[in-house]
Amino acid sequence: MNDVNEFLMRHNLAPECVDMDKLTENFLAEMDKGLTRNPGSLEMIATYVSEDCEIKPGQSVIVLDAGGTNFRTCLVTFDENLQPVISDFRKVGMPGVKQEVSAKEFFGILADNVERLIDKSDRIGFCFSYAANITPDHDGIPIIFSKEIKAPEVVGMPVAASLLKELKERGYNVENKKFSVVNDTVATLLATKAGCSDPASGYVGFILGTGTNTAYTELNSKILKIDGCKCGKQIINVESGNYDLALGDFDREYFNTTKNAERYHFEKMISGAYLGGFATFVINKAIEEGIFSDEFAKRFKSIEGGLTTTTMSFYLEKCHNMDYDLVKCVDGNEDDALKLWLIIRSIIERAAKLTAVNLSSAVLKTDAGKNPRYPVIINADGTTFYKTEFLKKYTEIYLHEFLEKKHGRFIKMVRIDDSPVLGAAIAGLSV
Repeated sequence: MNDVNEFLMRHNLAPECVDMDKLTENFLAEMDKGLTRNPGSLEMIATYVSEDCEIKPGQSVIVLDAGGTNFRTCLVTFDENLQPVISDFRKVGMPGVKQEVSAKEFFGILADNVERLIDKSDRIGFCFSYAANITPDHDGIPIIFSKEIKAPEVVGMPVAASLLKELKERGYNVENKKFSVVNDTVATLLATKAGCSDPASGYVGFILGTGTNTAYTELNSKILKIDGCKCGKQIINVESGNYDLALGDFDREYFNTTKNAERYHFEKMISGAYLGGFATFVINKAIEEGIFSDEFAKRFKSIEGGLTTTTMSFYLEKCHNMDYDLVKCVDGNEDDALKLWLIIRSIIERAAKLTAVNLSSAVLKTDAGKNPRYPVIINADGTTFYKTEFLKKYTEIYLHEFLEKKHGRFIKMVRIDDSPVLGAAIAGLSV
């Protein structure tokens, strides 16, 4: 297998090509830049939300969750044990998925689904899973819509204030309504308040699904780009998927085949929307370099649409299952089968090591996790992280070796169900 190992090393596809010391140092430097008025590749968006909000028994909050292509609404009430109870849940499609909508239509559809709840609480938590600047009064102003949402007039409009205006025009009293708009990663961090009672010295929210992002808590005195009081701390939305990184020539070539080729490089190296496409690209390059047999090349090119992250993962999970296209590609040739396994596993392990760089940077940016009895709780969400074979396993191995054994920082990784809803509820109660 020397030809495969040489191929992987030459194109910086092997996990050994990831220098965790160097990359973590650079990631931290980009985080520091993002906290100034002259940011680098990490936006480091101030959220004006603290993880220290207090939850009281009997408190209820209206929760809106605009995530992906669905819009969810419900009421969350915390019982006498401070456990969340979700009621009156409804899920509909996001406006702008099927066809372009005006701003009036967009907020009209949102209001249609909020009307039944509007008199049940004066607190509103809004999880808005699209790129948005957060204002000091806790509103969110969309920068751009992704995930196929077509609502260009909404870009630049305060989403919470615009929704309340629509409700007011319908005759509802919204004068006493308080709201907090948060990103889904920030909500994931906040969900630890309701979903994890373990003692901790800090919290990190992490998502690795279709895309990727990270949130952590920063001292206000270190956030140089915001004005006002510098005491206390707040959660920062890192926008870590935009970290500018390319390890090898194949990374750069692959970026050029994607939408917005100059942005979201880190996301394109580790997330579910891109890992399958990148694996397809790499395997085709390996075919060109004569790594595989002619028969494999013929079979692989017949796979319609190439690989997805799921189909590449399936090969590692069940590499003898003839129901899978990649298994059919190597049928009868053990040499091809092993080479394919090694290439796919290497791409995933490299993604895991990069994920460990991301999480290590978030933990090291704080003063937390130095006492193993009070670790940093990382609430990790996203199907790519949990469903992709070896990804979570190798991430935890690299975190243990680098973060704990080398830097003396301790973490505990958790998975909290309904994190966007719970986090948005807590954000709504914090204002």
